[in-house]
Amino acid sequence: MTYVAFACRILLFGVFLLALAGKVRSRTAFASFARSITDLRLFPRKVSRAAAAAVIAGEVAVLLLLVPPRTASLGLAAAVLLLLAFTAGIVVALRGGRRAPCRCFGASATPLGPLHVVRNLILAGTGAAGFAVMTALPAAGWPAHAGGGAVAAVAAVVAALLVARLDDLAALFRTGWPAPVAARPRAVHK
Repeated sequence: MTYVAFACRILLFGVFLLALAGKVRSRTAFASFARSITDLRLFPRKVSRAAAAAVIAGEVAVLLLLVPPRTASLGLAAAVLLLLAFTAGIVVALRGGRRAPCRCFGASATPLGPLHVVRNLILAGTGAAGFAVMTALPAAGWPAHAGGGAVAAVAAVVAALLVARLDDLAALFRTGWPAPVAARPRAVHK
């Protein structure tokens, strides 16, 4: 079970790190993120920039708490709460007919939708599972065997990268694979 908790921590650390990096990589990226919050109309326009800064602060707090084993369970709990808050905001916006671009990882122009709700709920469930394991097994900080820890870490990193590119993957499957290039007829030489 230590490997489960370890993988949950790494997955959420990766997701929150990629999300944070996408939002703060430039002033333009942060402004786009803040504008997406304004477009969702969850807060008054003047509060939206402060809400964007609060999201950044929350993501930084989660990252800092997830690393040390002694605060990792608190980091998992904070991640779950933040993900549930994001999910609630998305649901409220969708029910109000507002589909602003998802700037969750910075650059995506994909409008928020049910896929984002499901993604966040799965991530929140991951955090809850990690939290449950860590509270049930206080020694569930670092894996006992390097090989098992490496497998858990690689799986979690791959999952984090897939989560970060979820909009692109969903678009790929919505439009289908590119049609094969038609074979050119061969010229007949006489």
